[in-house]
Amino acid sequence: MADFDVDLFVIGGGSGGVRAARIAAGYGARVMIAEEYRMGGTCVIRGCVPKKLFVIGSHVRQELEDAAGFGWTVPPASFDWATLIANKDKEIARLEAAYTANVEKSGAQIVKCRAVIEDKHTVRLLENDKKVTAKYILIATGGAPNHGAAIPGIEHVISSNEAFHLKKLPKRIVIQGGGYIALEFAGIFAGFGSDVTVIYRGDNILRGFDEDVRTHVRAEMEKHGITILTGCTVTKVDRHGEDFTTHLSNGSSLASDQVMFAIGRHPNVANLGLENAGVAINPANGGIAVDHFSKSSVDSIYAIGDVTHRFNLTPVAIREGHAFADTVFGKREVRVDHANIPTAVFSQPEVGTVGLTETEARAQFSHVDIYKTTFRPIKATMSGRDTRVLMKLVVDGATDRVLGCHIVGDAAAEITQAVAIAVKMKATKADFDATIALHPTAAEELVTMRTPTARHVRQAAE
Repeated sequence: MADFDVDLFVIGGGSGGVRAARIAAGYGARVMIAEEYRMGGTCVIRGCVPKKLFVIGSHVRQELEDAAGFGWTVPPASFDWATLIANKDKEIARLEAAYTANVEKSGAQIVKCRAVIEDKHTVRLLENDKKVTAKYILIATGGAPNHGAAIPGIEHVISSNEAFHLKKLPKRIVIQGGGYIALEFAGIFAGFGSDVTVIYRGDNILRGFDEDVRTHVRAEMEKHGITILTGCTVTKVDRHGEDFTTHLSNGSSLASDQVMFAIGRHPNVANLGLENAGVAINPANGGIAVDHFSKSSVDSIYAIGDVTHRFNLTPVAIREGHAFADTVFGKREVRVDHANIPTAVFSQPEVGTVGLTETEARAQFSHVDIYKTTFRPIKATMSGRDTRVLMKLVVDGATDRVLGCHIVGDAAAEITQAVAIAVKMKATKADFDATIALHPTAAEELVTMRTPTARHVRQAAE
């Protein structure tokens, strides 16, 4: 057997790469992990974590407004963007230090520089041009914001990366995109007091989500003062000092003091030296092509997380990293099951979903029952806020199995995480019905909906 410097070299110090490094080191492997920016990766440094902190902060104004209905007299409040940014930075620095410490405690070695692949067993550290040989190489470099096709003025546009470090809160912001990141930042900026306009090329936001969810979220966001323009795109951005004019494909234009694009992310595969080792790219999505065990086209090179462009969610990357270490160094094959992955959109209102949409279920099953309700949450009965919760179950009418659950409203993500266990275990609607309600909660609606609101039966082909 060849004598390698390390057993595993991980490129990328995000959640997936860190998990793989720690578990592999726990099995006794000699591990080195390279990160050119900050340990923790996109999620911790410039993604899910700071985003959720911003979401929580932006909710405060609504809480202050709702307080009057419960008898509270709150003096006029003020908000300071600089304080939010500073406190966020402190928390991210703490988390980065924790990630670093946990990797080092596991016995893995961290190198803070960019690493590129030289061949199937060698990486080169660009900082000192040092070469390191490894029995296995794991690529966990994640993804990066994608601004799409070049348009005039694209250099004036920010992504979610820069949004976390703005010097001041924009009074008016135009956000192009209709997915997770665009809608989450729309709610964040609106919550802090910005005038927000969302631009999306499709006919409705949240492509790929259940149709009822898409309709409900849009209506709620518009009630909260966010303007959503669909069926058009940004074609040009002009800058006038600190102000911008955004030109749209429908011939109109918008004035703002910030323009943000959140139209998607692409796998971070550029300039990694993949071609030096013959690592294949999946032509369908631009990510590294891998099998069910995250192995690339080269036996000694694996890839996990967003760089594979399979399911771009941090918990998925973590699970894939753990499974890789178990399989390669724990000597037990572990294959990640990508079915029924719960996900949340921390928009305002919040979305939680797991399993099939109604459209997906009707395409796959001959009998589909839908249980759906919308209602005013108990808090709104006192606060007077104009808002409604949506809850929906998609059920296989032949077997009674719950195929999907979709929630829009406060704590939707928390509820969905628990419901995901039942969906993963293939619980039936009868199991839900047999569960005694926890009252008074919004979630009790999931076990008290008795009568289908719709039944779909697909006729057999003659």
